[in-house]
Amino acid sequence: MRIRFEGTSKEYARRDGGALAALAGIDLTVASGEFVAIVGPSGCGKSTLLLLAAGLLPASAGRIVFEGERAGRPLTALVFQEFALFEWRTVLQNVAFGLEVRRVPAAERDRLAHEYIRLVGLDGFETRYPSELSGGMRQRVGIARALCVDPAILLMDEPLSALDAQTRQLMQDEILGIWERSRKTVLYVTHNIQEAAYLADRITVLSRRPGRIRAVVPVPFPRPRRETLLADAAFGRFTQDVWSMIRDEARTAMREGA
Repeated sequence: MRIRFEGTSKEYARRDGGALAALAGIDLTVASGEFVAIVGPSGCGKSTLLLLAAGLLPASAGRIVFEGERAGRPLTALVFQEFALFEWRTVLQNVAFGLEVRRVPAAERDRLAHEYIRLVGLDGFETRYPSELSGGMRQRVGIARALCVDPAILLMDEPLSALDAQTRQLMQDEILGIWERSRKTVLYVTHNIQEAAYLADRITVLSRRPGRIRAVVPVPFPRPRRETLLADAAFGRFTQDVWSMIRDEARTAMREGA
């Protein structure tokens, strides 16, 4: 499924009666099966953009259009920065939760949950509880739960930021593998430019608040991508070029307390 943001803006009401502009005039099209990363200074509205796409916030202006066959499945599913698992549910029960909410029959829930647990490489852990899992494993449960409802578009809000550096790199490879197998349309928010360049087909660069699109940059490295790419000089130059689009605005945003 394709998603289009057309002049999409978002303002939040302030306590003093004024308005805080978070996003202004976003025009962006994400093709079906495309992986698009969103980067920008802190407070530029990256997460707000995902919440608008998920229907969890209303746009203040403009619109968001979904194009393609929905076939009875949810439009979107959101993977959060925090693991957001139910500690009292097993891995299997966590993954099946969205299907339970949709009242999918128990046998079908169980079949689909097992399928997506295998997809993220957690078969054998179905009866474990979140407290028994590592951070990377917990995030894989969250990804499996989102995929299990077969969303048309997968929204990921800094899903690896709570992980240590080693686990984060391993999980980047896991996400690439999952995307290569599922070919979902993905919108992926991150502060990490190297991560965006490693995972995405295109990188959308937002300005400081109110977030506007400064550039949409195609990632020039062919797929499949492997960890050796990170040491490539061309990869380093590319990520430095993207950082140069953000650096001054990030400094200004930091001074403004964003």
